[in-house]
Amino acid sequence: MNPRIDYSKASPEGNKAFANVYACVQNSGLPKALIDLVYLRVSQINGCAYCIDLHSRDLLKHGMAVEKLVLLPVWQEGGELFSRRERVALRWAQSVTRVEQSGVSDADYEQAAAEFSDKELADLTYAIGLMNAFNRFGVAFRMTPAAARG
Repeated sequence: MNPRIDYSKASPEGNKAFANVYACVQNSGLPKALIDLVYLRVSQINGCAYCIDLHSRDLLKHGMAVEKLVLLPVWQEGGELFSRRERVALRWAQSVTRVEQSGVSDADYEQAAAEFSDKELADLTYAIGLMNAFNRFGVAFRMTPAAARG
């Protein structure tokens, strides 16, 4: 599959706006590993090969166990590999990402609101929304994953 356009060069102002949101999330106080785990799960749901490759590499580089990474698509069956906080964040990420299916249920919201402060939940949701947007850029413009570059 051939890449289409380099959206960051085509619209540097738009890219800068997204970079500002990314920086906000990175400086939010949420643990980097949690954010990266959510980024990867959202990317898996959306089928963005570029982002799956990128976030998998980041998580491995920062010490995530391969077993945990491999079980992320079925995290509900991963038992204690995933902390309660991670499980709640992953459930929230799936619900928000699959909004057309889930409607973001009250149960999912209540569980997330019980685990995260209002600020943390807002920041987590910014992270989810941001990754959903980046996934659309990756898929729409056929960004090549590092693993597939020749």
